[in-house]
Amino acid sequence: MSKKKLLFEVQEHETIGDCLDRMKEMGYMPVRRMEKPVFEEMKDGGKTDVVPVRQTIVFEGKKMEE
Repeated sequence: MSKKKLLFEVQEHETIGDCLDRMKEMGYMPVRRMEKPVFEEMKDGGKTDVVPVRQTIVFEGKKMEE
């Protein structure tokens, strides 16, 4: 018997609570939270720097048993 797992990313237009509500409506509960920085190249004259611009939050969800 395998348990289904799915990844849910917090979208730019929603809060963490909105994402968790969306998971619950689909029948999933969060089991793990992952955060990843998103980088962007910024050019300053002849120099290129890689700087973090935001953080992406992803929840791993497990199908709830009924």
